[in-house]
Amino acid sequence: MGSDPQYAKWPLLPLAQHVFTLTNPYATRPAQQAAVKNLQDAITEHKMAPFYRYLAHPTEGVLNSVGEGSSNTAAAGRLGRKSSIAAGMIATHNPITSLSLPWDENMYQQLQAENEKELEEFQKEEDEAVEKAGDTEIQAAKGKRAEFWARVGDKEKAIAAHQDLLEKTGILGTKIDLVLAIIRLGLFFGDKQLVQKTLERAKSLVESGGDWDRRNRLKAYEGLHLLTVRNYSGAAPLLLDSLSTFTSYELCTYSNLVVYAVLAGSVSLKRVDFKSKVVDAPEIKAILGDGEDKLLALTGAISAGPGADASMQDADSAPVAARTAVVNLTTLGSSTEQPEAEMAVDFDPLAQLVSSLYNGRYKLFFQALALVEEQFLTQDRYLHEHKNWFIREMRLRAYQQLLQSYRVVGLDSMANDFGVTVDFLDRDLAKFIAAGRIPCTIDRVNGKGVIETNRPDDKNKQYQDVVRQGDQLITKLQKYGQAVRLRGSERA
Repeated sequence: MGSDPQYAKWPLLPLAQHVFTLTNPYATRPAQQAAVKNLQDAITEHKMAPFYRYLAHPTEGVLNSVGEGSSNTAAAGRLGRKSSIAAGMIATHNPITSLSLPWDENMYQQLQAENEKELEEFQKEEDEAVEKAGDTEIQAAKGKRAEFWARVGDKEKAIAAHQDLLEKTGILGTKIDLVLAIIRLGLFFGDKQLVQKTLERAKSLVESGGDWDRRNRLKAYEGLHLLTVRNYSGAAPLLLDSLSTFTSYELCTYSNLVVYAVLAGSVSLKRVDFKSKVVDAPEIKAILGDGEDKLLALTGAISAGPGADASMQDADSAPVAARTAVVNLTTLGSSTEQPEAEMAVDFDPLAQLVSSLYNGRYKLFFQALALVEEQFLTQDRYLHEHKNWFIREMRLRAYQQLLQSYRVVGLDSMANDFGVTVDFLDRDLAKFIAAGRIPCTIDRVNGKGVIETNRPDDKNKQYQDVVRQGDQLITKLQKYGQAVRLRGSERA
């Protein structure tokens, strides 16, 4: 057993989602009003003077346009730098919102004064620890300072304080916790390069002897990062594996993890893996399944673990407590350590997307895809950036799944299956065919048009790959031979 996680509370990642909602043109006005209130409450409660300035300052805040009272060129430069850093936090590069986070100079000065008072107390505690106590007490005092900067939203100072702690601590578990805290700072501010660089360090530390809990937490962290950089094929196995052992409530809610895992698996996994890891996964059935499957998953009567089915109770004899759990599925895996209570989530569009794709009900699939875009892809800061790509890839997956079963398909018949017009299907398929994503041709010369699939010859493809790789190897050997001859002539 490892030690309990440290430095896991700050920053509060839901605040970044509130900033995104405030700048999201797809968000409803009530949602934006709630986001403003949540931000104001958090800034006041946690005395977040740096974060308040970062967001709402009249000339430097990322939520505001160039101020009238400053040089346009200088202010635009500051905004450009901050906007590039905040790309993962705000919904657009030039946020235009009907609501705003108002700037109150008096409140900012008050928050800043309170911050300075806290820092003086931390410095006094650290000085006393240096004089009268040992390294443990000194590190504890410095840890409070690092958590303070993460709490108030000062990115640069928070990272510097955590790095300083990291260099001076020798406990592996604490080192991993500090690195994970830096990753969350990167996620909070949308700094993907920082997250990528710090993830490599975290994996190195975990491989050197990290405990089971921190290994599992790192899976969720890495999966979420891969989601933000559009590596859904890499994110899917990590997020799906995290479902049964999820404890990283400082990262996201369990409901959000289910959404991320299902979407990543749906767009990237092969059909066999999609069936076993998404459609039939007990953790996902407990959320997305129908009545009986949901109850069986919640009671543990179906499980991915070995021998679980033989030892579990029958659904009819499930205890009352287990039956009542069906009512509020969004609390599955919940914990008192979550930074913010989970909101009720309607998983019906997601369940319909998974079911219709696997069972080949393509008209329902397109309808579910539209609902998933409206409810999840446009509303989540991690999914919003790649929503167009996701929609396109899911359409492609459905087209490929249908066409691989037929040699010739009528264009009007396929359009009817998907519930779209023939012209739309023709245009959409043409893009994928031109890009080499679907091996088929469309013939609309005779009649209403047909789609003829060109099944790839695997043996011929393998032969072509061998020939191409052989040519590349010969070219490299020739270049190497020329270099060797040149060096020999120089020696002569």
